[in-house]
Amino acid sequence: MTDDDEFERRLRDLQQRWGVKYYKLDADNHVVETDLFGWAEFFETGPRFIDLTEITSQCRVSTVFLGLDHRFWGKGPPVVFETMIFGGPDDIDQSQWRYTSYDDAVTGHKAAVRQARAALKQRVK
Repeated sequence: MTDDDEFERRLRDLQQRWGVKYYKLDADNHVVETDLFGWAEFFETGPRFIDLTEITSQCRVSTVFLGLDHRFWGKGPPVVFETMIFGGPDDIDQSQWRYTSYDDAVTGHKAAVRQARAALKQRVK
């Protein structure tokens, strides 16, 4: 067994022991499970950033693919997308929402943009 084989065996052992699962997006933006190496490659080359909207120079809405399940309790599909508002009034700054699908993340991003614009008293469509 080579050093690389031993490293991969130990890594798989840790993943099973701690229950860590890694995800990436396929060509149709569906969430698929992968290993650490597939996840790392995706994060180097894949579309990790879903959308970024600059509301003002001091307020942005960002939606990203996390690649790690953020469902910390309960059962269900992996929660692997996140939208956050950065800046703006205190009642919206750092607001965040998480999703299980690409389509929900896109819809959630649009809703967060509307919320940020409303909080900043910008015209909301």
